[in-house]
Amino acid sequence: MIQIRKISLLILILLISKIGLAQISPGHYLVNFADKKNSKYSIAKPEKFLSQRSIARRTRYNIPIDEKDLPVNQTYIDSLKNLGFKIVNVSKWLNSVSVFSADSLLIKKVNKFSFVKSSGFNMKKDLNKKKNLLVKSQLKQFGIQSIDSSLALQYGNSYTQIKLHNGQLMHQAGYQGQGVQIAILDGGFYKVNELPAFDSLRINHQILGTRDFVDGDLEVYDTETHGMMVLSTMAGNIPGQLLGTAPKASYWLLRSEQTESEYIIEEHNWVCAAEFADSVGVDMINSSLGYNNFDDNTTSHTYADMDGNTTMISRGADIAARKGILVVIAAGNEGSNSWHYISAPADADSVLTIGAIMRDGKRAYFSSYGPSSDKRIKPDVCALGLPAVVSGANGQVTYASGTSFSSPIMAGLVACLWQAHPQLNNMEIIDVIKRSSTQFSMPDSSLGYGIPDIYAAHIYLNTMGYNDQKVPGSINVFPNPFKNSINVEFLSKLISVPYDMNIELFDVQGKMVWNKEIHDLKNNLSMQSIEDFNSLRNGLYILRLTANDIVLNKKIIKY
Repeated sequence: MIQIRKISLLILILLISKIGLAQISPGHYLVNFADKKNSKYSIAKPEKFLSQRSIARRTRYNIPIDEKDLPVNQTYIDSLKNLGFKIVNVSKWLNSVSVFSADSLLIKKVNKFSFVKSSGFNMKKDLNKKKNLLVKSQLKQFGIQSIDSSLALQYGNSYTQIKLHNGQLMHQAGYQGQGVQIAILDGGFYKVNELPAFDSLRINHQILGTRDFVDGDLEVYDTETHGMMVLSTMAGNIPGQLLGTAPKASYWLLRSEQTESEYIIEEHNWVCAAEFADSVGVDMINSSLGYNNFDDNTTSHTYADMDGNTTMISRGADIAARKGILVVIAAGNEGSNSWHYISAPADADSVLTIGAIMRDGKRAYFSSYGPSSDKRIKPDVCALGLPAVVSGANGQVTYASGTSFSSPIMAGLVACLWQAHPQLNNMEIIDVIKRSSTQFSMPDSSLGYGIPDIYAAHIYLNTMGYNDQKVPGSINVFPNPFKNSINVEFLSKLISVPYDMNIELFDVQGKMVWNKEIHDLKNNLSMQSIEDFNSLRNGLYILRLTANDIVLNKKIIKY
């Protein structure tokens, strides 16, 4: 009899353990549907489930409306409700729902439905741990470099985080994010409806709406300060103290992160929030959240999962990018601890992942390293994160550090660039930003492609437009526009080695103003760094490269 009880107890323990594997948070489960059959919606009539602005984005960039855009079958959802589950969030991209029930055995009945594909993660693994709010402790004592007196009244101490990328020149040219809609996915936006940094947003109706995907309501102003500080780097405006990088953009404030605990349900929340952002027609998403370990360590990620295709949140981020949204993600603050690497969704292949630097351009000690586990360059670029100027919870301007702030600082500047060049799609904008960065020729796993010069990218696009032709027999010059030095990259698989190269520079009248000969090159990929242009006047030049019988020309700009 005792033996029978032991066996029965063992069976019960195994059963509960198996059920527990499907949990994405205590009492919460993920249910994946097999299809979207018998939907009352049709991709031929997208206006029934997408806003006109969302449809216009797809039309502008030739993005087809597909089955992922269709809402989840309501009959399937109702069946789970009737079974006794509370519906938490619904994802059309993943064709799944997160549900809640205090009855731990109820999930067994779900798998009997023919339309249910599985209950659980439906992937190799899923999400995160503490510190997914990518912020370090608030810092109060930092020396601030002097700034131009003409700009001091407007930017205050926030000038440094903008000037590092020549963002102030974009602002002076009239590009401050007007017409660009940005969704911020975060853990809460404490008192954004009251704090002085956001007066302009409220007066000009630049907050388009709010959603809380944790509590299922519209209230986002009563919780975590993290999203508020993130928003302040983009949209804050306290004259003489703080000006955000995109102060005239419009914002959706979406809460997906439960800060008191860390469970994989937050990835599903995030994807649902991104879908909502897509449906209302946003242009960009910024998210300073990252996941690699969870309170339930059986759901934690490994570095191998950082391949852009494994975690729920990274797959969702890439789907958002395929819908034409430019997604900007903080790299993470794991660089000085045992994890070391970027976290999800910073590993997604179609997002712009931002690492953190100090004022001197060196990597911040906490900024997460790349590459992704499949060896792609991550982070992509860097922005100031040690320290950043932000609005504090008491309304005073203060300092905080983390890639949490590098990401929105860059996102706001990207918004200004995209405002100036709306004909480009999201991936073309990302490519131009990389090309304008300090390490484009030699990216690494610390700073990625380096520190972007947003104004240089703007001038380049104004002068020559977007042209991505890095093919055999090509020439690439960067940075372009340049100040005093350039790097010239020549690539040809057709040339025989060794060979001689001649680089010449001509002004717009056709007069040769500079030349250099390089002999006996033994590699079909050549990189030449040239620092001889201090005496040249600002303006447009033609660089001509001759290598044996190959002649290539490139327009470059000195400013």
